[in-house]
Amino acid sequence: MSEQESATTSEFEREPVPQRSLLGFKSFIGMYAGEHTAGTELMIGPLFVAAGVSAFDVIFGLLLGNLLAVLSWTFLTAPIATRARLTLYYQLEKICGRQLVTLYNLANGVMFCFLAGAMVTVSATAIGVWVEFPMPGLNDLYPNSVGWVLAVLAVGAAISIVAAFGYEMVARIANLAAPWMVLVFIAFGLIGLKQFIDTTGAQIESAGDLWTLATTQIWKGGDPLPGQVKFTFWHVTFFAWFCNMAMHIGMADLSVFRFARHNWYGIASGAGMYLGHFLAWIAASILYAFQLHQNASDTAVLPGPLAYRACGWAGLVCVIIAGWTTANPTIYRAGLAFQAIVPKRSRFVVTLFTGGLATLAGMFPAIAMKLLGFVALYGMVLMPMGAVIFADFYLIRKFGLTASYAEASGQRFNWAAGLTWLLTFTICVLLIQYGGIQIFFVSLPGWFIAVALYLGLSGMYQNGVHESLVFRRICQVVSWLALLGAIVPGVAYLLHALDLDTAKLAMMVATVIWFVATPLWMGRQQGRAAAES
Repeated sequence: MSEQESATTSEFEREPVPQRSLLGFKSFIGMYAGEHTAGTELMIGPLFVAAGVSAFDVIFGLLLGNLLAVLSWTFLTAPIATRARLTLYYQLEKICGRQLVTLYNLANGVMFCFLAGAMVTVSATAIGVWVEFPMPGLNDLYPNSVGWVLAVLAVGAAISIVAAFGYEMVARIANLAAPWMVLVFIAFGLIGLKQFIDTTGAQIESAGDLWTLATTQIWKGGDPLPGQVKFTFWHVTFFAWFCNMAMHIGMADLSVFRFARHNWYGIASGAGMYLGHFLAWIAASILYAFQLHQNASDTAVLPGPLAYRACGWAGLVCVIIAGWTTANPTIYRAGLAFQAIVPKRSRFVVTLFTGGLATLAGMFPAIAMKLLGFVALYGMVLMPMGAVIFADFYLIRKFGLTASYAEASGQRFNWAAGLTWLLTFTICVLLIQYGGIQIFFVSLPGWFIAVALYLGLSGMYQNGVHESLVFRRICQVVSWLALLGAIVPGVAYLLHALDLDTAKLAMMVATVIWFVATPLWMGRQQGRAAAES
């Protein structure tokens, strides 16, 4: 293969991206505008109306939250990406070791597949309006018709093929579709606004009149719809900031920005945040608010019909393509995750396989209907490893420790990184379940916890503290206490000494402690004796 062919076909999965393959600013503008102006915006936008958000909270919350997201991409992700120029997965392998990063890649790839599957589902709802086959409802878990399955297969196949051709093809498709999609989404909002004006008889002669319509008819505030969480300014802000946490703070977009010529290209994410996660969400929420205005009992959120009622066939095409341009880079990222597990396999073939998994997931509408909860969980799961990369890249040398420790030491499993991931996730779950913190807010303190844990555990691990007899004895005692913690709360509940919720919390904490502390001593003496013999 010639050098020119190699530059065209190689995705540089296990080497830094060379200078000849770097891309210009326009590629990132198009990709982010295309990826984040998505069919799913027609599901996310209505959430704010259903959650009883006010006009001030949604407008200014989105302005601030999206700004924080752009700053996260620009000052956290892009600088590391343009200096290391490695995929997320290879960079983690250098830090965490092959065995740990394999677990991470598997979890990451599967979650990306589910996310891409939701995009496929959204596109398929538009096809359902076009050819009139039965579509799943909001509460459906499984496919409900042959037509639905065939539509998902068709959309999934097209998306998978584009993603398999690599990032340059993904960016090219996004650049082609993004300008048109953005204008159609704006049209959604304009048409919905005109329908409100005509229906309510409002006279719009100034910005004040428009704001009055927004506050009294569109985003009225008050109680949320049944089953929905009440959204405030801070809910909107943190949702806008953290809905893509896996990409920026979680560092998944290292794989994207490694192709950028300069780190300031991170501001290209603003094209997605303010065209997609601002204008598109606003437009979609206007359409849904008008749907409720016409029929308060019609609370269904189906992107295809919602777009068709506003813009006809152009709206349907927009939903199909918007889902496509979002799923393309998502499947591309998932393909890189799986390819890192089996590096000798062709990335093209692995990405096609990944697209097949995403298509299968897209057949099950429950994933798309629970998208908001899934996105929040997804970011929380992957956030600790983003904190590990940040701490390893910027901070660890300041403490006299070795960066990329797995590569430097030949370790296949960096316990400092592994325990950071497990403990941070566990702490976040405890804060949600028992600390009264909603999932939208927990990842911010979780990130700082992960940084502190990784630095502290790395100090112990790299300095051999975990090898000392005293440390092992302490771990043994802690493990025995954890065993007691697995049974004593049950006894205490039986004797009316603890309420059930407290007993559950104590048993969960004891379980985590057991599985963290026990591997640090159990079997190590035997393993050391075997090694010495």
